[in-house]
Amino acid sequence: LLGCTATDHPAEPGALGTPRSSDALLAVAAQPGPIRFEKVVAADWAVELSGLVNLDHPKARAAGLEDRSEPIAVYLYALHHPTQGTFLIDSGMERGFLDPASNERVGFLVRRAMGTDALRVRITTSDWIAANGGRLDGVLLTHIHLDHIMGVPDVPAGTPIYTGPDEVGASRFLHAFTRGTTNRLLGDRPALREWPFEPDPAGRFAGVLDVFGDGSLWALHVPGHTPGSTAFLVRTPDGPELVLGDATHTAWGWENGVEPGSYSLDGPRSVESLASLLALAEAIPGARVHPGHQDLGEVAAGPEAAARATGG
Repeated sequence: LLGCTATDHPAEPGALGTPRSSDALLAVAAQPGPIRFEKVVAADWAVELSGLVNLDHPKARAAGLEDRSEPIAVYLYALHHPTQGTFLIDSGMERGFLDPASNERVGFLVRRAMGTDALRVRITTSDWIAANGGRLDGVLLTHIHLDHIMGVPDVPAGTPIYTGPDEVGASRFLHAFTRGTTNRLLGDRPALREWPFEPDPAGRFAGVLDVFGDGSLWALHVPGHTPGSTAFLVRTPDGPELVLGDATHTAWGWENGVEPGSYSLDGPRSVESLASLLALAEAIPGARVHPGHQDLGEVAAGPEAAARATGG
């Protein structure tokens, strides 16, 4: 068995989003925009640092980083657009993870391998939706790894779910163990809608989309972690928010320009995509950056984080 696809769930071309050049993005990125942005910590967790950071990178070796349990968070990001409605980036946590051991959607081997016993849910996606008017107009997945689709069962039936190209069809040996869980989390939802990326004429990214056509939300194709990995630039009244997905998981990885470790499918492409995002952030004054699983300045893969993870 050389590999199998990530899921049996169907996917189809999506109609949302207009391909543009990253030059068009940069022309407006620093300007205030109309989207109200909310970052929500859905759960606290801890996973192996070697999956989050390439520990063979010269900078990681120089910093003395070694594998250990690293504290992380699982986020959802709420986007409130004045005319398009409310969207989530990633999906948070469904109510079944309040007691991970009894969640029948997650296979026994997956529970053990992912260490879901360390998962501590702060708020479920269903509770967040109920507290925010009960309406959801779409979910924008950065990718379909399990920790980013764990809230999908709480998403109202029929809500469109968007993802990058080839997320469903990507083949990997690990999928032989995770595909059943992925299938159950996605359930009987409609087909995933794939972003219609085209090559970026400016060459900075694999693709750039103006999601709503008004320059307020941009989707960036950043393959490497997965083939369809997608980052988002959100223009808010308070300035731009850059949501990286798992192009880098940690604060240390972002601050040192070190790509993810074993959790990524394609290391060289991860390096390229992270470099593109670093250059974008540098080009946008005041951009607030959100790595996949840590907040900048609050948790870093250094000695202090190690002490927290081990109780020292």
